[in-house]
Amino acid sequence: MKKIEIYDTTLRDGSQAEEVSFSLGDKIRIALKLDEFKIDYIEGGWPGSNPKDLQFFKEIKDYHLKHAKIAAFGSTHHPRKTPETDEIFKQLLAVKVSVVTIFGKSWTIHVKEALKISLEENLNLIENSIKYLRPHVEKLFYDAEHFFDGFKEDPDYAIATIKKAKEAGADCIILCDTNGGTLPYELAEIIKEVKNKLGKDFPLGIHAHNDSECAVANSLEAVRLGAVQVQGTINGIGERCGNANLCSVIPNLVLKMGYTCSSAEVLYKLTEVSKYVFEIANLSHPPRLPFVGRSAFAHKGGVHVSAVLKTPRTYEHIDPALVGNTRRVLVSELSGKSNVLYKIKEFGINLEFESPLLNKIVEEIKKLEAMGYEFEAAEASLELLIYKLMGEPKQYFELLSYKVFDLKVTKDVPQSEATVLVRVPPGVGEVEHTAALGNGPVNALDNALRKALERFYPQIREMELEDYKVRVLPGLPGTSSKVRVFILSKSKDKKWGTVGVSTDILEASCQALVDSYTYKLFLDKRKH
Repeated sequence: MKKIEIYDTTLRDGSQAEEVSFSLGDKIRIALKLDEFKIDYIEGGWPGSNPKDLQFFKEIKDYHLKHAKIAAFGSTHHPRKTPETDEIFKQLLAVKVSVVTIFGKSWTIHVKEALKISLEENLNLIENSIKYLRPHVEKLFYDAEHFFDGFKEDPDYAIATIKKAKEAGADCIILCDTNGGTLPYELAEIIKEVKNKLGKDFPLGIHAHNDSECAVANSLEAVRLGAVQVQGTINGIGERCGNANLCSVIPNLVLKMGYTCSSAEVLYKLTEVSKYVFEIANLSHPPRLPFVGRSAFAHKGGVHVSAVLKTPRTYEHIDPALVGNTRRVLVSELSGKSNVLYKIKEFGINLEFESPLLNKIVEEIKKLEAMGYEFEAAEASLELLIYKLMGEPKQYFELLSYKVFDLKVTKDVPQSEATVLVRVPPGVGEVEHTAALGNGPVNALDNALRKALERFYPQIREMELEDYKVRVLPGLPGTSSKVRVFILSKSKDKKWGTVGVSTDILEASCQALVDSYTYKLFLDKRKH
């Protein structure tokens, strides 16, 4: 079983993505997580480009990495300087890491137009840079930038650049599809030619960008043709359309292609690592990411669910547990009894397939979905609905009334105030009458409801509303349309979604808020 080296460039190439900005602390935390996942090489950044990257290399030395090696990134030396006088090289060596990766030009247009030097001078840059760095590091990798585009335009020169890198002492030459426009069949033909010219046994790597949606496919194809190192980023983040997604590359190599890598030993942590990096980056985790996304093993159609419950392989290409993910069954207007029964069992409720109550629950869900409700992301509202239909409503308070008004004085910031009447417990308890201000009417309503409930249920203080979404539903025209409100709440390590639907945005919000607070109290009650 051939072992492939995984080289992660999330901290360098990934940080060049739009909307991504890692602090020094972020970079340290991600590096430690990647080490835990047994990534072989972690590219920490370009020490000559900014103070943050330089500081990263200093601080990471305070941590004992158990597996990964930190790599520093740079370029060939400046055309008008020597390796000895180039500040980039001084910084590369000053950080004292055992692995250095430098890139150089493979495409004639970059040599002539970007560097403004002759083709021969560029070959000298490559040779001199590698020869100078070689004695100072354990591993020296050479990224052949724009190699595939360069090969298409002038194959002899592109090959000449990597031959020069080989002769100068590079440990591995990484072929880069920097513009991301190469298709797999082109890449295969080019790599075969490279192997013929460079020697079949010389170590090659692949660094693919995703501008034509082929970065993962190109990376896998390169490995199939002999590449021993794959460079990429967690979740595929990177400049423009991103880099090869290691969260797809690694499981495909291990589970589908018969290769192994160090991360194979802890592949069950893949989903955790994927989510962790996006949490640190303050990005929402895309649900449709292959292998690690929330929807990757989600089943909605009744026929699909029925089959999956019998034999998961019918609609799942791998066992989700292998990559740390979980199977999910969604409930919607497409649901059959199998979907609903699966969810009911997930909630810890036992019902038989032939139960009349199951039919009643299915009918009610379909009716509400037709009215605009959607329970796929609002499983807390779904669970509360099921208990209600079973005759076991989870009620800890009763919202008797609410009133919200906005006040806008010219040139002043608008103010919102909400007043609520809440009875605890429902029907027979004490009535709490309170008011609160807020950033807009929904926030004011939320603040007033929270203020009223905290007197009776202090644990409400642990709870936060993390997200609030409003969607206008088709049907009635213009501003008289129905709206669906989705609220995501969290408390400690638990998150849940609730939903409300109405032609009145406040009423829809109120429904979702009441369900959200109710579910928090239900969770606490269930613990005890």
